[in-house]
This record gives sequence, structure tokens and C-alpha cells, in this order.
Amino acid sequence: MVNQSSQPETRMDANELYREEIISDRKIGSIQRLIPLTADGEEDPSRPVRYIGQAQIYTQAGPLPLSFELDAGGLREAIEMFGPAAEQAVEDTMRKLQEMRREAASSIVVPGSDGGMGGMPRGGKIQLR
Repeated sequence: MVNQSSQPETRMDANELYREEIISDRKIGSIQRLIPLTADGEEDPSRPVRYIGQAQIYTQAGPLPLSFELDAGGLREAIEMFGPAAEQAVEDTMRKLQEMRREAASSIVVPGSDGGMGGMPRGGKIQLR
């Protein structure tokens, strides 16, 4: 039986509704314009329009999507901000990937550190039979 109180709430927040529009040059990426709406579907002028840049970089593992906030007051400004923000998102992503590689490479495997799994004796001691 599933505990209802531990389930995440699946109700939409009527105070945080947006209509999404996608603007693209069909070359570099796209800008997602999020227009705030009321629960009646009318535009909500009390909240700002938000802009999200979207692009992707190609890696050895395949395409990696990037999404980044554009703190713009309008579409023209978002378009102007797109290039520098995309470059920063690529730099940030590459830095995170390098950190993950360093962490993975510096992981030291100690025999028995996996709780006796993998056929190694627990405690890292060698046992002869």
C-alpha cells in the first residue's frame, strides 16, 4: 500500500502559470519566452516575462542540451544576450564535466570497502583458505 502523505504533490500552482513560446533562428539555438498568465488564461502584467536560452553542444557521448537564464527585459535584449550566455553555459558545463572526471579518477578503491561485495573479503584483509 502506498503512503499518500509521502507522494509528491501533483497539483499545478495556479499562481505560477506561463505560456511558452519558442523563438529560433534554426541555426544556433532557441529562446523560450515564458509569458506569465493568470488562472483564467489572461496575461498577468504583475509578473515579468522570462527568457530561457537553449542550445546544445556535441560531445563524444552525443549531444548535451544546455539551458540558461537570460535576464532580459525584452526579446531584442534576450537575442543580444544569447551568444555570451551560451558561451558561459558551455564553459560552466565543461568545468563541471572536468570536475566529475577528476573526482572519478581520484576515487581510490580499497579491497573490502564495498561491504564484502564483488568477491573481496570484508575489512580489506587477505584471507587464505
